[in-house]
Amino acid sequence: MTSLPQISSLKSAPGASRRGRERRFGWINLPFVVVVAALVSYGLVVVYSAVSVDPDYSFSRQLAGVAAGVVLMAAVWRLDYRRLAEFTNVFLVINVVLILSPHIPGLGTDAGMGAKSWINVGMQIQPGEFAKITVILLDASVVSRYGGKLEDAGEYRKALAYILVPFACIMTQPDLGTGLVYLFIGAVALVMGGARPKYLLITLVAGIVAIACVFAVDDAIKNSTGEYKLLKQYQRNRLFVFLNQDSADLSSEGYNLKQAQIAIGSGGLFGKGLFQGTQHSLGLLPEAPTDFIFCVLAEELGFVGALVLLALYVALILISFRIAMASNDLFGMVIVMCIVGMWLFQILENIGMDCGLMPITGIPLPFVSYGSSFMVVNFVLLGLIGSVWSHNATMKR
Repeated sequence: MTSLPQISSLKSAPGASRRGRERRFGWINLPFVVVVAALVSYGLVVVYSAVSVDPDYSFSRQLAGVAAGVVLMAAVWRLDYRRLAEFTNVFLVINVVLILSPHIPGLGTDAGMGAKSWINVGMQIQPGEFAKITVILLDASVVSRYGGKLEDAGEYRKALAYILVPFACIMTQPDLGTGLVYLFIGAVALVMGGARPKYLLITLVAGIVAIACVFAVDDAIKNSTGEYKLLKQYQRNRLFVFLNQDSADLSSEGYNLKQAQIAIGSGGLFGKGLFQGTQHSLGLLPEAPTDFIFCVLAEELGFVGALVLLALYVALILISFRIAMASNDLFGMVIVMCIVGMWLFQILENIGMDCGLMPITGIPLPFVSYGSSFMVVNFVLLGLIGSVWSHNATMKR
């Protein structure tokens, strides 16, 4: 008789152990982690090939960015993101300080082509890149306060004003590529926040009109002063190449696009093999490890290699989307959807510009393009997604 309780306790021990492990490691989303690990590893292989022939880039620096990113991701993952919902004005101030810091004398450095986007603090970092984190948190905290019903015109204008501040700041550098990312993040936040379609349409039309006015005013300035003031010449050249690819001068403004298309096309179905790419190894493909890293991948690993990358992106986005839709609160859902929207925009723009389907903007490819700051930022965003997942019980049922 006395042995029965002992047998029962022995049988329950494995179950208790499993429950203990679940409580201890339940905050980890295994499919999410596996996809991220595969995507980052794949990107590192391609970057290693791209930088192996270019002394201006350091693969060890890229590895350092990944290592720092993993640590920060784990820390942010364990953080309760819900505590950040009330810090709207704090995020606004941080954004303004970060984005305008390159204008501080002695701190900012010229990024080339007249843009001042970097600061030197013992090493060069791009504050506008790190501001993507606080832009997402700012936009999510602004729209979530309306409970998914941003229907009042006055409140919509107020929310829009908050969202446009980082864009206005980044355009003082000017950094149009990062500015477009900020705008897309803001658009996703407004849609997910329940803004009325009429307001969104009016905002879109106003934006188109504003762009037309910028070109018209800049043309008028050019006629009177002999040079453009509002848009840089290289920005106009990129737009011209996109709209007139057949007539663009392949020795000047059309050179980058042509070399990118040659690299992609020469890869064929299975590619030339790792470290066998000729476009970047011969120096024909500009900015191969950063802006045109997809061309390196396509040339060396071919169409199949490109499909593998796209499959990893699809898996990451689908898992993240599921996390967003299962969130218990609007703030968490908007955070994840803004991150997903930003990644989608960057993926489509980067690959599209390499193929000639989008204008060249210098927007990097998530988890693949060279850049330790860029890698750290993306890992922090992964941590935010993980935080939303781990603090919402409905996802674990």
